[in-house]
Amino acid sequence: MLPDHIPLPPPYRIKVVEAIPFLSARERREAIAAAGYNPFHLRADQITVDLLSDSGTGATSTAQEAAAALGDESYAGARSWFRFRDEAADLTGYPHLLPVHQGRAGERILFSNLLGPGRICLSNTHFDTTHANVEMAGAEARDLPCAEAADLDSAEPFKGNIDLTTLEQTLAGPDGPRVGLVLMTITNNGLGAQPVSMANLEAAAAICRRHGIPFFLDAARFAENAWLVRQREEGYQDWTPRQIATRAFQLADGCLISLKKDGLTAIGGLIGLRDADLFERCEANLIATEGFSTYGGLAGHDLERLAQGLREVVDPAYLAARAEQTARFARMINDAGVDTVAPAGIHALYLNAGRLLPHLSPAQFPGHSLGCQLYLDGGIRSAELGSLYLGTLDAENRLVSPAPFELVRLAIPRRVYTEEHFAYVAAVLAGIAKDPERIRGYRIASAPARLRHFKVRLEPLA
Repeated sequence: MLPDHIPLPPPYRIKVVEAIPFLSARERREAIAAAGYNPFHLRADQITVDLLSDSGTGATSTAQEAAAALGDESYAGARSWFRFRDEAADLTGYPHLLPVHQGRAGERILFSNLLGPGRICLSNTHFDTTHANVEMAGAEARDLPCAEAADLDSAEPFKGNIDLTTLEQTLAGPDGPRVGLVLMTITNNGLGAQPVSMANLEAAAAICRRHGIPFFLDAARFAENAWLVRQREEGYQDWTPRQIATRAFQLADGCLISLKKDGLTAIGGLIGLRDADLFERCEANLIATEGFSTYGGLAGHDLERLAQGLREVVDPAYLAARAEQTARFARMINDAGVDTVAPAGIHALYLNAGRLLPHLSPAQFPGHSLGCQLYLDGGIRSAELGSLYLGTLDAENRLVSPAPFELVRLAIPRRVYTEEHFAYVAAVLAGIAKDPERIRGYRIASAPARLRHFKVRLEPLA
């Protein structure tokens, strides 16, 4: 038994590796310019450390790959489906399950049955594609974040919570009959990877039951939320992460899960439901658009990896190592002179670009500017969560109303990067923090009307 003061290493060892490129400064300048200064347009072989997303970017285990070799590719009733179904049912407790190729497919299917023109979807925070799918169903996506989320520096443990008072007032007020569902995102990706407490989930579920409103979880990071509950919420220290996750699922009428996160795979998703009639409607939509209801757009080997991944992701040793890795990364970045949203979550860290680059106004997109500089200086890819992503633009793509904060997300792929990779990122940030005023702002050259951050093209300001 090791002494308590010795930090434990990750509970795995590396067996297969992939080479990563190191472009010259000139090659990086040319690459980002050709990409329209949009990191989404960069090629993977132009990236040294890729922190754009934790979705589908993790490493699988030998047990997952061994399970994949048993994949049954039968069109209907495959053995792999039943293994996945049984594992998901045991974890969530939902009697009706539908596989989908990823979370946004589940959003489209569920929202087409619960939302429509004039309807409202309430959430602690909708993320980008969720917000878009609500609007594409003709409805309004309305966020009700808790007040504590507004203080990026405080140590409040559950900044991902929904504002219960505003939730109650909305459901009891004139907009109440228009609400089609309440969707709780765990953890809250749009608000700095912050967890949602079990007390908040229980209270929100009770409010929804009282008003007869369906209560759903967007549970892409259910295991990481469970781990943070175990660490931060009184009364759960003796619960296992799996028990906490199951309890969270039990509080809801159903769930959407992008299993590209806490499913530990490159593809996959799930709709979980209690209501049999809603299940039948969603199943009909699934069969018409995704595939038969025992594969839902997934191969048998995907279902096998997912079944195994759902077991591995709630392992306390894995979650402890991942949480500590993120916490150490946060300390490196803070020591480099860059503030992050506190307290650190697990799947990502959020850099306070607005504070680091006060010489840039929101209209000059400081978050995007910092993200571009990370690539220019170190080949590091990240994602902006500021006014480029969340701000309101006019017809000429000029900023009308800025985002509340100018952030850059460093998403952390699961079981991929070592301590040395994170030290490298921190060193690049330290170089930026020493001379932040050299960083220029950007203007939008062209952008689509919806989900602009994926396809926007920009130009640096003189």
